[in-house]
Amino acid sequence: MSELVPYVVLLVASIACVTDVRTRRIPNALTFGAAASAVVFHTALTGREGLILALGGWGVGLLLFLPFFLLGGMGGGDVKLLAALGAWVGPRDALMLAIYASLAGGVLGILLALSRNYLGTALRNLKTMCVSWLLLGPRPLPSMTLDDSKAPRLAYAVPMLIGAMVTIWFR
Repeated sequence: MSELVPYVVLLVASIACVTDVRTRRIPNALTFGAAASAVVFHTALTGREGLILALGGWGVGLLLFLPFFLLGGMGGGDVKLLAALGAWVGPRDALMLAIYASLAGGVLGILLALSRNYLGTALRNLKTMCVSWLLLGPRPLPSMTLDDSKAPRLAYAVPMLIGAMVTIWFR
C-alpha cells in the first residue's frame, strides 16, 4: 500500500499548483486534509512508526519554510503545503523536496524576473536585504514583503510540484 504515497503526493501538489496559479492561494482544506490523511494512512499502515514518520515529515516541512513566511517572502499556504507533503513522504524526503523545490523556484524566479525586466531590481533588493540583515538582523523589510512589493510573483506551488516529482524520481 505504500506504493500509493507518490500518487497522493503528486495529486496534492498538482491540485495546489492549479489553485495557486489560478487564485494565488492554496486552500487550507487541501493542506490540512492532506496532512491529516497522511497521519491516518501511515499510522494505519505501520502503527507508531508511521505516526512518527508522518509527524516528523510534517514538522520538517513546516520548519524549513516557516522562516521565509515570517520574513514576508513566502505565503502561509506554501509553508503548509510543504508540511502536508512532508507528512506523506517523511522527514528525509521532506528535506529533499524542499531543496529541489528551492532550486526549481530559483530558476523559475530568475526566468520570471527576466521576462518582466525585473532582474536588476531583484538583485538590488537582494543586496539591500543582505546589508539590512547584517546590520539589524533578519526581519521583514516592508517594501519587499509579499504584502507590499510590486515584484512579479511566482506561484510557489509550481516549484513544489517540480520538487515533489524530483524527490519521487530519486526515491
